[in-house]
Amino acid sequence: MPVRWIASGTTYANSFVYGNVLVDAGVLPMAVEPYAGAIDTIVLTHAHYDHTAHVKEIARLCGDAAVCIHEADAPGLVNDTRSLAMIFGARSPGIAPDVLLSDGDPVGSLRVIHTPGHTPGGICLYDPAAKVLFSGDTVFAGGSFGRYDFPGGDRRALIASIERLAALDVEGLYPGHGEPAPTGGGRHIAAAREAFRFYG
Repeated sequence: MPVRWIASGTTYANSFVYGNVLVDAGVLPMAVEPYAGAIDTIVLTHAHYDHTAHVKEIARLCGDAAVCIHEADAPGLVNDTRSLAMIFGARSPGIAPDVLLSDGDPVGSLRVIHTPGHTPGGICLYDPAAKVLFSGDTVFAGGSFGRYDFPGGDRRALIASIERLAALDVEGLYPGHGEPAPTGGGRHIAAAREAFRFYG
């Protein structure tokens, strides 16, 4: 199944279309419009505003697609502090999710992996058959990792999450920011693990 990358520029997060699933919703709705007919599920990797800014409009554009987020981050959809919306001069999306996710839940061919550290309810999405990982702000291509100095961040939880990801067989790595790594994703995760040990 192809991964469609919707790049957002430098301020907001990447979005990805994978089958009927849209991963994150910080991009402008017009960028999602070409895929709207295929999308019936929106999964938010966490509640920070750069990943959720346009979720309400995009859900409507996609025929009232179901909005899904980990239960620990759901409050960030209505809380300006938890969502960091004020940093962007904005307000949180102000919506209730349709589905509260937990570790191990399936979303189509994807499996939810709870990866706290950047936020309490941060998640990644993994397709074991395709060896594809949508990593949100847990790890990035190039061997970097998410911040843990925002409200709800946790250094110990983040390194445990990175260690968990490093145990997966990952070929395609699709992070919340920066360029994806369609091949060799596992090497990028291993590099992030080593970088955390030295600089985290």
